Amino acid sequence: MDNPPRQSSITWSQPPSLPEHATPLPHPARYGHASTNRLRGCLGIVGLFVLIAVVAAVASGGDDNDSAATQGSAKQDQPEEEPAKKEQKKEPVTVTAKKTDFKKSILAQGDDYTSVKVTITNNSKDDIDVNPLYVTITDTDGSKHTAELGVDEDQLDTVKLAPGEDVTGTITGKGAFDAKYVTYTDGLIGDSVRGDVS
Repeated sequence: MDNPPRQSSITWSQPPSLPEHATPLPHPARYGHASTNRLRGCLGIVGLFVLIAVVAAVASGGDDNDSAATQGSAKQDQPEEEPAKKEQKKEPVTVTAKKTDFKKSILAQGDDYTSVKVTITNNSKDDIDVNPLYVTITDTDGSKHTAELGVDEDQLDTVKLAPGEDVTGTITGKGAFDAKYVTYTDGLIGDSVRGDVS
């Protein structure tokens, strides 16, 4: 004998109604696709930033250990590079001078002269011209004395100095004075180089 179907005791009720001023929530099924697109867009932006950070790290020399090792080796190499830098800073022409006795030549008229022994060194990459007329002596009073030609036996020669060469000779001025420094000018109108008299 068949049993009659039972009546369900579950009663479906209507969802509560919202007040008039309340805004209903969006239906999840209706907006699920847009939410997924937003999520993908955010992940794409985050991924782009991560990619930029990785590229920047690689461009700057890798990880911190590599950069620290590179800095350490650079510091160790630095002292070896310093002599090269000093050589680059060397003046193209150097002049040294010291007091010396006047050695009278047959062209000198009396003994009233002051001589200074001068060494001119060419540190440049070009030839330079040296001539006694290119060198002047300045005394302790600030007076400048031009070279008296042929009066001292050890007069500075007129020569062309190749790179790395030097020449030594005397520059002699008229009268007795206390020499303070000498000035060499390359070709009379070129750059001037001064050397203190020791």
